[in-house]
Amino acid sequence: MQPREILWFAAFAWNIEDLMPPMEINIFSFNSKDELKRWHLYSDSEYGGLSSASLEIKECDTGYKGIFYGNLSLDISEDSPWRMKRSGFCGMRSKKFDGFMDLDAYDMVTMKLRGDGRCYISTIYTENWVNSPAQEEDNSWQAFVVAPKDEWHVVKIPLEQYLPTWRGNVISSEMEMNPARVVGMSLSVNAEGGVPGSKSGPGDFSLEIDWIKALRTQN
Repeated sequence: MQPREILWFAAFAWNIEDLMPPMEINIFSFNSKDELKRWHLYSDSEYGGLSSASLEIKECDTGYKGIFYGNLSLDISEDSPWRMKRSGFCGMRSKKFDGFMDLDAYDMVTMKLRGDGRCYISTIYTENWVNSPAQEEDNSWQAFVVAPKDEWHVVKIPLEQYLPTWRGNVISSEMEMNPARVVGMSLSVNAEGGVPGSKSGPGDFSLEIDWIKALRTQN
């Protein structure tokens, strides 16, 4: 290869590398109380259940961290007008992104968490491609999250492990996630179900969150 060709190749390689997306992008950082404005809470209490949830930003030795906590109850209010099939769930869902978040270049979601032994659920919401009056909700994709009790741990979830769901239940579908059209995310917890060996049942729950990122492991 001639010197001029070497220079051209080096410049071309540099330009390609410069155009590549970063290896990781930050989606949520729980390092400021302003982060609370990006989330809203939900629980079975909206339908007559007695579970409760809170989200706070607290200061610790290493800075600010988020803490999602509350109580899971299997009981139902006697005067509930809803015919609930199950109770015992709480969640924190991000408000819709301004437009779409494009995660097409990334293959993994990572979270730095400190858990309580329970199994949590990570949900990615994408634009509803069905576009039908019968299904106006965003498409949801879910994966289990297990963080060791009382110690910080970086959880890595490949996007391919997220399964299509409808109102919390996995559905049999040939749908594929469109990571270029992500509209929001959530973390939730149920009193029952989850990964075998994890803590379950009614009672208190607590999950500390440092950050949530998207990771690119392949060039």
